[in-house]
Amino acid sequence: MLRFGGPSMDKEKVWRTVLENLKINLSPANFATWFPLTFIVRFKDISKERQITEIGCPSTFVGNTIENRYYSLIKEALDQATGKKNDLVFVVKQIKKPIFAKASAGKGPLFEKPEEKPEATEVIERLGLRGDFNFENFAVSPTNQMAHAAALAVSQSPGRAYNPLFLYGGVGVGKTHLMQAIGQTILTRNPRTKIIYCAGEEFTNDIVNAIREKRTKEFKQKYRSVRILLVDDIQFIAGKTAVQEEFFHTFNAIWRVGGQIVLTSDQRPDEISKLEDRLKSRFEGGLTIDIQPPDFELRTAILLIKAQQRGIKLPMDVAQLVAGNITSTRRLEGFLTRLMTEAQTKNIPITPELASALLGHINDIGVPQKLIKPKEVISAVASYFNLKLFELVGPKRLKPIVVPRQISMYLLRTELKVPLMEIGRLLGGRDHTTIMHGVEKVTKLLPESEDLRVDIMGIKKKLYG
Repeated sequence: MLRFGGPSMDKEKVWRTVLENLKINLSPANFATWFPLTFIVRFKDISKERQITEIGCPSTFVGNTIENRYYSLIKEALDQATGKKNDLVFVVKQIKKPIFAKASAGKGPLFEKPEEKPEATEVIERLGLRGDFNFENFAVSPTNQMAHAAALAVSQSPGRAYNPLFLYGGVGVGKTHLMQAIGQTILTRNPRTKIIYCAGEEFTNDIVNAIREKRTKEFKQKYRSVRILLVDDIQFIAGKTAVQEEFFHTFNAIWRVGGQIVLTSDQRPDEISKLEDRLKSRFEGGLTIDIQPPDFELRTAILLIKAQQRGIKLPMDVAQLVAGNITSTRRLEGFLTRLMTEAQTKNIPITPELASALLGHINDIGVPQKLIKPKEVISAVASYFNLKLFELVGPKRLKPIVVPRQISMYLLRTELKVPLMEIGRLLGGRDHTTIMHGVEKVTKLLPESEDLRVDIMGIKKKLYG
């Protein structure tokens, strides 16, 4: 067992050993999300057998997450590596030369990926799989943890782990990402595996064309001979008798010889209208998993991963601000593109101020913006918090009134772009500096407070819904 005890203990070697240990025990997505920019700041001896180890993290958010989730794992690995009992302290510090960068540059085993065969890359591209839709780039949280674990198991033991694997959920929750990650993992291991990846609509079009052109034999040979069948949006085949008939026999042919089937849908099998009972029965015969919309922490992690893929240095406070205001993962990616373009075009850094300015122009509740008057915002806030209008604009500074009042300031400023002095007039003749303080306070609290985000989203729904 490697140990680096003694007065000249090498902090980098110790941490590299700890990270190698963590990499074995954690999923690639969790490991890549939280640990690349961490490092040991210093050791402080308490006694011969005990020491304090300060661990540097890029932000308070990352430090708190690591401490809450992985304290015992890190401590155990540090105790083994140093031969001492370690008390861990997490501090916010930036590392100048990340261990992540060194390892990925080929100077050590950590973070290195086996060189992918060119043949596998060609097959992946030919099948229409996105290169970035892999397990390494999939951020894991309680909302998708079970789906991720199941998909990983299927990729390691296709046809034996869960067959079929049926993933369902709303738009942008990661169903397609996990499905494609399964395909890529299998192909990386064996590029000659016969795989078909298609959408339910594509399968439908194929069978319709085959019937019309009298090529059903070729169609059957194409689909029934594969070892892995990945079908996105399988609900599309519902209500189409000939298509469901053919899919039923295709499913049986692949399943009978131990082939793996992975399906995604926006609903669970028994909820898909006009889907034949025998198909519902087949789909429910394996493992069916619901993927919930991403929570705040997962949205933040997704943003950081997407930014890293594009070579963007996205500050944690900006990622949290954006994640606190946008709930759709697809809109997150679109906003990141807009943020990057704005910063590059104007040659300015990505800051919370820039993000806030751009966030003021979007509407995240999924419906077209309608023209809202300032007084409607104030009325909506008062109604949401069960306050009288005169209480909200009046002089009282009780907490149950102050917070809704500051939310009013924030919404009037970010949603309607009302000038500070005008907001002050609308809210009982308050000074513009008071309004500025209220807007800044809500902006700062949004990334940290789930309750505040829920309240603001609820008020927006009242306004735009």
